[in-house]
Amino acid sequence: MAWRNLGRNRLRTALAALGIVIGVVAICSLGMATVALEQQATAQLGDLTNEVTVSSGPDSDTDGVTEEQVEEMRAIVTDARVIPQKTNATTLEARNGMEARMSVTGVTDASALYDLTEGEAPERLHSGALISNATADRLGLESGDPVEYDGRIYRIRGFIESEHSFGFGGGDLVIPVSGLADQRHYDTVTIIAADGDAAGRIGDRLDTRFNAENDEELRVTTFGNRAQVGGFLDTLSLALLGIGGISLVVASVAILNVMLMSTVERRGEIGVLRAVGIRRGEVLRMILTEATLLGALGGLIGALVSLATGMVLFHVITGDATGALGWASSRYLVYGFGFAVTASVLSGVYPAWKAANESPVEALRG
Repeated sequence: MAWRNLGRNRLRTALAALGIVIGVVAICSLGMATVALEQQATAQLGDLTNEVTVSSGPDSDTDGVTEEQVEEMRAIVTDARVIPQKTNATTLEARNGMEARMSVTGVTDASALYDLTEGEAPERLHSGALISNATADRLGLESGDPVEYDGRIYRIRGFIESEHSFGFGGGDLVIPVSGLADQRHYDTVTIIAADGDAAGRIGDRLDTRFNAENDEELRVTTFGNRAQVGGFLDTLSLALLGIGGISLVVASVAILNVMLMSTVERRGEIGVLRAVGIRRGEVLRMILTEATLLGALGGLIGALVSLATGMVLFHVITGDATGALGWASSRYLVYGFGFAVTASVLSGVYPAWKAANESPVEALRG
């Protein structure tokens, strides 16, 4: 009987179900997009979160990190790679006359800091240079081409992935640290630990050793761990789900309106049912069943549309559409469907109560 009643006004039922579909798609798609962003962020920031960067603090007597401090760090940090760097800037000029202003990094252990698209980053860089892809493309440079810095010529040995050529320890041009010998101290020291938690512990040890309570000799910077990244994305997920939930609230109001209109239009029919012996509980169950069917129909369609949308989002963000099938993302389909059914039932409670408790005589008169 509930299914028949929904079919008596198909247009109104379809519009109410459409509101539910939109709400479910909103909440599921935003949740799945958050999972895709979290996976991509974890993949991209995974290398960064296990790094500790050390530079000269505001209370230091020198304008950089000294060789003695670097050696002391190596003595303290025995379970990670300590890589000191010197930095500067220069302007390179290509054969075609084009110029580019760029940063210069002097380092020995280049393999620990850089991923190359071509060539090999040696563990001990004593000759030659590495250059970022973006700069090489802009200046038309190829492997083996010479570049000049501070009057010395370096041959290009490899090309750095562009996303690894910026930030702490990065540089458009990487040369042996001996090329910046005129700089007495190191500008930064990068320590690469096993994971984010290990990086946090190393940062605490260095901070305890070099910095007193009110004296910051060295500035020790850690980039957090995966749990912190996940915590931020969990907060983002809750915010996005709240936005999607607003759509479901709007859909619930539409369902409430549909159920109220339906009971008003069928007031006389409900009065006849009550007059021939149908009890209040049966009327209540009938109208609540209509609301449940409406929510289940809209939730099912919304979940299917959300799955297709999620696969598109995963393909765009991570490049792997099958990631949408994992439980981390597909659980939002279950949440959206459950939310749709729950919201529909709650929206039908008042109309059902109103219809079930109306006097049969008053209902027939209406």
